[in-house]
Amino acid sequence: MAEIATIARPYAEALFQVAKSQDLTAWGQQLDALAQVAQDADLRQFADHPKAQAEQVVAVMTAAAKQTLAPGVQNFLQTIVENGRLAALPEIVAQYHVLANAASGVSDAQIFSAYEISDAQLADLKASLEKRFGRKLDAHVQLEPSLIGGVRVVVGDEVLDTSVKARLERMKVALTA
Repeated sequence: MAEIATIARPYAEALFQVAKSQDLTAWGQQLDALAQVAQDADLRQFADHPKAQAEQVVAVMTAAAKQTLAPGVQNFLQTIVENGRLAALPEIVAQYHVLANAASGVSDAQIFSAYEISDAQLADLKASLEKRFGRKLDAHVQLEPSLIGGVRVVVGDEVLDTSVKARLERMKVALTA
């Protein structure tokens, strides 16, 4: 995994430098769509086929992304395919988002919840998390019923776990110590 991250870093940095003069949000959405498409095993098998030409792979990916790509994103995709780095595209996009978020002062927050969170609850939770972490957060909620109750929040490399499952684990450790 470290190898893909090492390969992805220069691409992400170059992509971010070009995107700074453009619309970061629009580019981010287009890149997310391409990263989703690049994770498809059948597409990667097609791209790795020796008779598949770069233009064909780019055309298939653009059609599968179901978005009109900005010229810069189109050029980036062409470069990635020509250099045989399609497998690294999801990591490149992830590193691009880290750079874009750092530039805008926003961090991604992955919220794992045992139950559905309403919009009002999410707004309250997001406000308290922003205060707790000291920065603006772009929150994404994912259901994880195994938490039993509460939430687990991951912001970068920081984790705030207030779930019932975590409390039970702490109690178990305390009782067996």
